[in-house]
Amino acid sequence: MPQDNKLDSPIQYLKGVGPKRSKILKNFGIETIEELFYYFPRRYEDRTNFVSISQLKENEYQTIKGEVFIKGERRSWRRRGFSIFQLMIRDKSGKITAVWFNQPYLKKLFKNGQSVILYGRVEEYEGALQMNSPEFEVLDEKDKEAESLSLGRMVPIYPLSEGITQRYFRKLVKQTLDKFISKIEEPLPYDIRKRQDLLNLAQSLINIHFPQDKEIQQKAYQRLAFEEFFFYSLPVALRKLQAKQKQGIAHKIKEDSLSEFINSLNFELTSAQERVLAEIKNDMRSSKPMQRLLQGDVGSGKTVVATIAAIIASFGGWQAAFMVPTEILANQHFENIQKQIKGLSKKINLALLTSSLEDKEKQKIYKEIREGRIDLIIGTHALIQEELKFKKLGLVVIDEQHKFGVSQRALLPKKGTNPDVLIMTATPIPRTLSMTIYGDLDISVIDELPKGRIPIETKVYPEEKLGKVYDFIKERIKEGRQAYIVYPLIEESDFLELKAAQKMFAELRKGAFKDYRLGMVHGRMKRQEQDMAMIDFKNGKLDILVATTVLEVGIDVANASVMVIEHAERFGLAQLHQLRGRIGRGKYQSYCILIANPKGPDAIARINAISSMSDGFLIAEEDLKIRGPGEFFGQRQHGLSELKIANPITQLNILQKARDEAIKLIEQDPALSSRTNLVIREKLNKTFPEFQDLMLIG
Repeated sequence: MPQDNKLDSPIQYLKGVGPKRSKILKNFGIETIEELFYYFPRRYEDRTNFVSISQLKENEYQTIKGEVFIKGERRSWRRRGFSIFQLMIRDKSGKITAVWFNQPYLKKLFKNGQSVILYGRVEEYEGALQMNSPEFEVLDEKDKEAESLSLGRMVPIYPLSEGITQRYFRKLVKQTLDKFISKIEEPLPYDIRKRQDLLNLAQSLINIHFPQDKEIQQKAYQRLAFEEFFFYSLPVALRKLQAKQKQGIAHKIKEDSLSEFINSLNFELTSAQERVLAEIKNDMRSSKPMQRLLQGDVGSGKTVVATIAAIIASFGGWQAAFMVPTEILANQHFENIQKQIKGLSKKINLALLTSSLEDKEKQKIYKEIREGRIDLIIGTHALIQEELKFKKLGLVVIDEQHKFGVSQRALLPKKGTNPDVLIMTATPIPRTLSMTIYGDLDISVIDELPKGRIPIETKVYPEEKLGKVYDFIKERIKEGRQAYIVYPLIEESDFLELKAAQKMFAELRKGAFKDYRLGMVHGRMKRQEQDMAMIDFKNGKLDILVATTVLEVGIDVANASVMVIEHAERFGLAQLHQLRGRIGRGKYQSYCILIANPKGPDAIARINAISSMSDGFLIAEEDLKIRGPGEFFGQRQHGLSELKIANPITQLNILQKARDEAIKLIEQDPALSSRTNLVIREKLNKTFPEFQDLMLIG
């Protein structure tokens, strides 16, 4: 029995759970009673009226109720060890076949004469209708409570896996709500709920799981979405307020020296770069610390803008630190910036700091930074080592910010006294979200590629055309170009019929490309081995680089003009766009060739989007529509990846209202110390523990 009936008590002790089921529930992220309450249905089925089998429509998702009258299993003659399980279901109007692949355990689950509910896509097969791999539920008339939750009403359908049935889970949620809902503490103040016309939390939880009708379900959904947006917005509002109260550095900008650098570049700045540079200059002149996010597509020229900001700091007697996620990227930035500043009349001392440096060399660089003899330091995570001290840190630049966690990003600025911070990303965030996700940052966008950049041609081919694609690569290599071939896996998988980089590298080297120089790079190789392969490719010692997605954050190879991505339908849209951005860096026409056989609406949508769009921001919008915010952001470092029910695309108006309320609350009570706000403070600390050191709380 849960101790003291607390909501954070382990779920294991609830009636009907126990150690075995609690382990399965843990895989869903459910370990406590409260987490069970917040495990929401992914959809609802109206089971007041079922579709009769004779009325089913092809290519639509539909729900039927019927009786099992034939079942059987057969082996596939095409694939060894592959089984096909079939059920014949009937109702008064007709019959339909349901088919599941490679799930032999199902034959023990179903019995002739059972009543079942099936939900799935109805398809035509050999002249008859069938459902492929439908969701199913076996009815049990003896269990009256479970039956009452599963029939004659709006029925919740949860994201579950083998080992936990929908009927069991519904019953568990209902019993737990009945027993513990009175223990729920309302986190939203009454005045906010009244202004926004929101249900209280208890009502919302009851009606999101077991709504009486669509209208009350929608009100519950809006309330819970508002709460998630509100608690996401609070730390953002806190950081914004905290930044406003800090005293920063008012840099003196020497325009003549800056013009000398800009005029010495072997290219012209685009109008978008000039606009962004003006925004950065205004920030750096101000006595408030700059907190700016610089977004720009792969190859849009963010690095040179950041370099100009570093030169501003350096000419004013301040140090600048430039942190990047990989050593190879750090080396590339170091070499490029070194060439660009070489002819300047005022010398800028540049240094490179990475983990692979010998200790003696590291200590020498530490000493020079500490004494202020280094103006601009470029490095990896090595820059946030405790040992490293700056004499006068005035600017922090963090490149590819999504590769660093929140706490890591916070460490480097702490090495100075409120230095200016410029965060860069080549992963475009949809415009609809930027203001909310980075509400504590000012945002600049480079939305223009450098002049003369030749657009990349993107083509889609089926597997059968691979021979022609290989011939195309050979033609480009004969012209002096180089190519990437990317695979979704490193090694072969027993579960996925996908090509893997290691096996294909061996096959291509002996077969189709035996007369060419091949290299390989993947995530399990040591960082040094990865870097060596990429450097050999850049230096023209390799014709083809076989790779996995580790290539996403790579180096610029102007001579690489072909990228082939196999099983392209298995990659995310953002990944495909990032990978494509590795080519098209030089003066040659470049080609991105997708080998794909997309099945299902999402895969088809991704392939259509990447082949028809080149604007990273439009692609990001499309990616968000396809995947939803949780998948889009992936790791916990983004608050929006924590959203369980709210959707920023469809609920932007709720998001904006929640954000406004959060800002208003923080302005009134920045420490959240008033009696009415203590529940908010407690929940906030629990929801976003990684933000605590950035807040004004406590």
